[in-house]
Amino acid sequence: MPFIPLHDTTPRYLLARPWTTWALIAVSTLAFLYQVADGDEAFVRLVYGLGVIPATLTGSAELSPLLVMADPLVTLLSYQFLHGGFMHLAGNMLYLWVFGDNVEDAMGHARFLLFYLVCGAAAALAQVAADPGNVTPLIGASGAVSGVLGAYLILHPKSRVLVPIVFIPVYLPAWLLLIFWFGFQFFAAFGGPAADNVGWWAHIGGFIAGAVLIFAFRYRAVPLFGLRDPPGGVTLRRGAVWRSRGDRRGPWE
Repeated sequence: MPFIPLHDTTPRYLLARPWTTWALIAVSTLAFLYQVADGDEAFVRLVYGLGVIPATLTGSAELSPLLVMADPLVTLLSYQFLHGGFMHLAGNMLYLWVFGDNVEDAMGHARFLLFYLVCGAAAALAQVAADPGNVTPLIGASGAVSGVLGAYLILHPKSRVLVPIVFIPVYLPAWLLLIFWFGFQFFAAFGGPAADNVGWWAHIGGFIAGAVLIFAFRYRAVPLFGLRDPPGGVTLRRGAVWRSRGDRRGPWE
């Protein structure tokens, strides 16, 4: 990871709790515990059976019937909840914890779930397009989380994110960190043999998908590009809600 985010300064305005973000973290963690519960052989079978294998998705290769657990199209969803190790899981969940709640806040629980899954599927398809004959399974929430990062950049570029630099915690602009993160993915994608073990193009594809899809998935009244004032010129306070007390639905439903 090019940096380790610890906290951001953007409050939630619509949702009291980011239930979908928390649920995704919980499900991903439980899925990983299930992966490692029965030993290495079961772990590998899950990775091959539920991970995205570009060659099987494009039809240039077939998986052994002993390993097939789902249709290749279904793996575009299932792969998002598998991870290759604890640090792989921890890194993805940390990013989701820091940035996911504000993106969920901009679109609501159900929309955020759909947004997350669509970004993950788009990320996998980007990796397949980059290397359609690859027979190595693609697993992890990185593509979907990359979509969250892309959406966050469009929503809150002026936010500050707490990042340890040489063990010193520093608040840096979100736009700087996320653009640097995106550039790092391109650099790594063309970095030679070392890039083969990571789905860099999935990260790139997921990020772009999130940055584009946020325009359609956000509530229409939610401002973009760090413009925090809601319709009507009402000044927001930290923790305020963008809707009137007399209409619980407000402009969001």
